[in-house]
Amino acid sequence: MIAVVYSGSRYSNWRLTEKKEVIEVRTNGINPFFNDEKWIIQLLNKNTKLINNAEAIKKIYFFGAGASSKERNLIIHNALSKFFRYSKVYVSHDMDAAAKASSDDKPGVVCIIGSGSNASFFDGKKIIENSYGLGYAISDEGSATWMGKAILKAYLSDTMPADIKAAFEKKYDYDRRTIMDKLYKLPHPNIFLTSFTSFYNENRTSPYIKGLIKEGFGLFMDTYLIPLHQSYGGKHPIYFVGTIAAFFQDYLREVAEEKNINISSVIKEPIYNLLNYYANKN
Repeated sequence: MIAVVYSGSRYSNWRLTEKKEVIEVRTNGINPFFNDEKWIIQLLNKNTKLINNAEAIKKIYFFGAGASSKERNLIIHNALSKFFRYSKVYVSHDMDAAAKASSDDKPGVVCIIGSGSNASFFDGKKIIENSYGLGYAISDEGSATWMGKAILKAYLSDTMPADIKAAFEKKYDYDRRTIMDKLYKLPHPNIFLTSFTSFYNENRTSPYIKGLIKEGFGLFMDTYLIPLHQSYGGKHPIYFVGTIAAFFQDYLREVAEEKNINISSVIKEPIYNLLNYYANKN
């Protein structure tokens, strides 16, 4: 049995498979920026499906946000190795997963817009490293965390339209102090920021909300995608992966068209493509 895992900061999607049987599991996100080895093991021990199949799994392919250095990857590797004692564990960055899920092992520009955002060039074998992926505090344009910051800033500064403000207050019982505490005092403010995706989706037809979404996508393309694409000749296909890219694909493609960018594909959850990729190799 093999296990393939694709993790953002909010959720981890697991697929366990042997031959044609597939077991689906969802846990909290695993990100070595925020979660240590002990926390990860405790999380795994709360899931009966993982417990029941732990000894049967012989290989684990884990791809996650934050898994971008040997030190951080080791946190995940050690935790998984202790829980899945009979398994070989492979840990890599979510950009690698996005490339394998979308490019069919051919060169292209790979973009992620989910909880966070990032972009890289895939040469057909590996991701070419760059200086992107700076995290939710100063980067992640267009992502769920960026959208959360945008709506909170507008609400707290009282710069959003009256109808959107009324809808926001109807959905959320947050005063200024509560919001500031969640952002600056309580753990995992990035998770709090991603929680506003549903509000965007519920109000997506509002010109104001549409404008915010398109602003985020525009910043992402201008800051990362366009310079990256041009630096590699401007002829390679462009792939998008992630929940936000998929949820708001119509606006994403609208912004791309305005900037003369052709998007080859948008994949919401790369876990299914990853499962096929590794199932065929084992």
